[in-house]
Amino acid sequence: MRAGVVRLAPTVHGPADHGFVPALVAAARRAGVSAYIGDGTNRWPAVHRCDAAALFRMALERAPAGSALHAAGEGAVTIRSVAEQIAAILGLSTVSLTLEQAAEHLGNPFLARFFSLDVTVSSEYTRTLLGWAPRHATLLEDLRTGDYFTPEAGVRAEETWRPRRGGPVGAPPGTVA
Repeated sequence: MRAGVVRLAPTVHGPADHGFVPALVAAARRAGVSAYIGDGTNRWPAVHRCDAAALFRMALERAPAGSALHAAGEGAVTIRSVAEQIAAILGLSTVSLTLEQAAEHLGNPFLARFFSLDVTVSSEYTRTLLGWAPRHATLLEDLRTGDYFTPEAGVRAEETWRPRRGGPVGAPPGTVA
């Protein structure tokens, strides 16, 4: 058996995304502003789901045993740039929040803490080792052209990230913590 690891970027974006970015869009719609924490210069890696899938295939086919690969098409997208893109698309302004304000804005303290992190990564080793070259939309491009602003995307985000009737995040309606 040949084993290895593919580390996904925190933001794996693409059609029908259930991840973190839809939560930012849903919160902006609810609050009427698109927010970031502090000065918004904290950075996140991102990868389009099709590029991540291609990397998994390449890793299975030819990565050496014990490889640790980074699936990051972009190593450092600022949260402020994401908030500004959301604001531009929705016709809203952007606002800086404290961590505590962000927890209220997002309706989820975990998301606020997560969005406050500065997480950068390089996929240079992965690209060199396997010849992986992400070809699909960047996160900001995907925000402009993807399905993040459809009613269905808002429902997915609320179901995934907002507590339901006193229950834990992601729990079915009526579930009690």
